Amino acid sequence: MAKVIETNIESLVPDNKNFNKGTQYGDHLMDESLRRFGLGRSILIDKNNRIIAGNKTAEKAADIGFTDVVVVEVDGNQLVAVKRKDIDLDSAKGRELAIADNATGKANLAWDESLIEEVSQQWGFEPQDWGVDVFQQEEPEQEEPSGKKEISTRLIVECGDVTKLSLLFSELQDRGFSVELKE
Repeated sequence: MAKVIETNIESLVPDNKNFNKGTQYGDHLMDESLRRFGLGRSILIDKNNRIIAGNKTAEKAADIGFTDVVVVEVDGNQLVAVKRKDIDLDSAKGRELAIADNATGKANLAWDESLIEEVSQQWGFEPQDWGVDVFQQEEPEQEEPSGKKEISTRLIVECGDVTKLSLLFSELQDRGFSVELKE
């Protein structure tokens, strides 16, 4: 039987070497999601209450004013499920929470490449084994056959609809574009 402990968010210790720097846009989406839907996903802590996964969630939850934490002690052989008694998946709120959860995680990921390189060398693991390819060398500007150089171009998009902007942001990221959100 798993041991359950009720504690305060202040008892959690952030990871001082968090690989995810987060993004401004992802922070915005997380703020919106937590304020609208509350908390729904668990975070992962070690035996010393140091946050392994979910640093950004814990930070944003504390910023908003959430204080209560339920810790479920396990040894890695049990799947921990968070049950929201107030939400039915087959409702507008349930389905919107499902998309908000996935979109927020995707939009708020920005690797700290130098930290990943440092820590992976220190502990001898390969980030590429986990689909994290952060050691790509940037290619120098190439001259095209016509003698023209490739140039970097910036596209500025203004949009009052956060949903449409979110979709465009994700699509551009998926297509390999470097994108950022500025207010």
